[in-house]
Amino acid sequence: MSEPLATVLIVDDEAPLRRVLERALQRQGYRVIGAGSAETAYELLAAEQPDAVLLDIRLPTMSGLALFLLLINRWPALTGRIAIMTGDADAAEVRAWLERNPCAVLHKPFNLRQIFDWLDTVVQARRRESGNG
Repeated sequence: MSEPLATVLIVDDEAPLRRVLERALQRQGYRVIGAGSAETAYELLAAEQPDAVLLDIRLPTMSGLALFLLLINRWPALTGRIAIMTGDADAAEVRAWLERNPCAVLHKPFNLRQIFDWLDTVVQARRRESGNG
């Protein structure tokens, strides 16, 4: 088996969506880790640093926005490598948060091409950072 393009952590409490994304990314050559909660995501990140994170904004016990801040404070190298997935990007509080914390936003409903394009950008930047591209 060939080396994966990159490792992607998907954080979404909607298991069907998470599975669809996992399968699509695996078919494209990515290694995928899935988490259904903020707590699980944090535990997984403590054990392994993925190359990119797809993070749902609405999680059961903690908002994805709060988790985003925890993650980049704990692991600053994730800055620029986390995309927020949301259908609420036009909500006033979300817009205000995004103005203070610029990051990639994937608007639901998104298509897989948008995710692949964003991941390609992240992977290319990681290769340049590590001197392999």
